[in-house]
Amino acid sequence: MSRPLAPLWLAAPSRFARLSRAQARLVLAGLALLIAASLFALAVPASVDAPADPAQTDLNLYQTIVEGVRAGGDYYSVAARSLRAGDFPLKPFVTFRLPTLAVIEAALPHDAIVALLDVLALGVFVAWGFRLRDAFARRLPLVAALMLLAGGMLGFVQSDLAAFHEIWAGLLIALSLALRKPGRWVEAVAFGMMAMLIRETAALYVAIMAALALVQGQRREAIGWGATLGVFAVVVALHAHAVGQVVHATDPASPGWAGMLGFGFFAGAIAVSTVLTLFPLVVAAPLVALALAGWAAWENDLGLRVTVTLVAYAVLIALFARVDTFYWGLMIAPTLLVGLAFVPDGLRDLVRVAAARRRITVTRVVR
Repeated sequence: MSRPLAPLWLAAPSRFARLSRAQARLVLAGLALLIAASLFALAVPASVDAPADPAQTDLNLYQTIVEGVRAGGDYYSVAARSLRAGDFPLKPFVTFRLPTLAVIEAALPHDAIVALLDVLALGVFVAWGFRLRDAFARRLPLVAALMLLAGGMLGFVQSDLAAFHEIWAGLLIALSLALRKPGRWVEAVAFGMMAMLIRETAALYVAIMAALALVQGQRREAIGWGATLGVFAVVVALHAHAVGQVVHATDPASPGWAGMLGFGFFAGAIAVSTVLTLFPLVVAAPLVALALAGWAAWENDLGLRVTVTLVAYAVLIALFARVDTFYWGLMIAPTLLVGLAFVPDGLRDLVRVAAARRRITVTRVVR
């Protein structure tokens, strides 16, 4: 390996600067394939047109449930009635969201909910601002990274989306990631738990954090993350039992979640959930692939955790999301675009190492 060049934007050389020539070429080939796969977003719609009946939108469903609980109704009875009225499936039990968000929003005035969402979004922005300061050598790339962070959070400050569970869970996951540091994980675990109690798919993030802590020998932290998963399992079991009390044998079942729409759908889902929606999809989709590569280039423990989380949710969405569940991308949208700030160094180092020529040392032996 040749000596790394001075970083362009980063405070230290990228992870790719340490690769061998063969490894760099493999990574470059993988990146090219990923960009090509992202372009399948042009063939797979990342969202569906709104149904003719407004009552059949997911957002309207969640808002209706909140209003029903606010009027004094029991969550599970209200949810079952609302699902039937909107012609939604009621089986299996995961078609019912956990009651956490609906109960909280029903107990507070709408203005208070909007203010709480704004405070959470601001907290995410500030927390990531502090974590990114050490990543970059100068102010300009830091400002660029924060602008990308703001672009990823574009949909998270829209008050009319406050009933979406993914909005809250996505912000809580982003805040949890920003707060977690080696030896300091209690706050991160707490926010991870909150995210799971609002949206069940946040359990994937918590499981990733538990696994990484275990692999890195952080036993106490791994136990902390694992304990929250245990509590969550009990909550889900109780939730399933409560759902079973209000579902009838004649209620429709979900068509399933084996969408198998591929990475292109994931790229499109992120594009419509962030500031990339302002760009043509042929431009936005490859930028999503580059952002993933950018995160992988940052040689930092936080960079590793973000990368693994993003890849895991990309796989989840590519394999299991349906066209009408494109909003799953909101779970990781806040932080994903920040990866583009790491691309200049990462791509420069990757190309340089891949193009390096073998060095041949000739030694003359004198007898």
